[in-house]
Amino acid sequence: MHPDDREQDRQGPSFRPPQTPDLSRYVRQTAFKPFGPEGQEALIKSSVLIVGIGGLGSWVAELLVRAGVGRVRLVDNDRVEIANIHRQALYTEADAEARSLKIAVAAQRLRQINGGTEVETVSSRLDRLTAERLMRDVDVTVDGMDNFESRFIVNDCAVKMSKPWIFAGVLGTKAQVMTIVPGKTPCLRCLMDAPPAPEGDGSPRPVLGVAVAVTAALEASEALKVLSGHLDRINPCLLVFDLWDNTIKQIDVSPPRADCACCVHKRFEFLDGPCS
Repeated sequence: MHPDDREQDRQGPSFRPPQTPDLSRYVRQTAFKPFGPEGQEALIKSSVLIVGIGGLGSWVAELLVRAGVGRVRLVDNDRVEIANIHRQALYTEADAEARSLKIAVAAQRLRQINGGTEVETVSSRLDRLTAERLMRDVDVTVDGMDNFESRFIVNDCAVKMSKPWIFAGVLGTKAQVMTIVPGKTPCLRCLMDAPPAPEGDGSPRPVLGVAVAVTAALEASEALKVLSGHLDRINPCLLVFDLWDNTIKQIDVSPPRADCACCVHKRFEFLDGPCS
């Protein structure tokens, strides 16, 4: 048994944020008047699911824990590799040499960053059998996934359970981000009927680490708006940018597509499995 395997299904300590938390560590954050102490207090009581703790997920996890989210659930079953280091926060060369489980390393570092955040770890991949259990008791789900099949499962589950989630993807220096709030915004299936076909010849997909960090910061920003009770401040558009070409645009995708199988007709084919 690999030493890290003993950690893979263990959740974090049974910490609960105090009833009257000390907000002094967040003084610069609460000084931002639109957020304020009220936003911080809401954040401390909130919970987030981060699916995938690689490029996007590791940066998002660190940003949200530093911001003071009360509970973070990490879902991943990959091990650290040296090729991860250029774009994934929290991990080191020593972690790659030891082939450590990402969630074990991430949880340890996040608890060192903020002992007031409860960090849970689930060593598995989200699929249609586990999605509802993982998403049921959190306030928002954040995309750290590396495939569209998982994103479509999350989208189905989010719409079914009326849970907001934040979609994002990066390739090269191009990225897209969209906040999906069931009942208020279009969903992922309003943008595309099915996962796009895989591209390439199996060689590593190109990505610059800076593009991942910027995209994750945008995801974390949207999550903070949701978790602090400022749904009116989320970006209602699909944000698309390219750091190399210095382009950025917002695409208005509202209203939900009239024939959307998911958010309009409530058919959850990716969550429920193939139709009989």
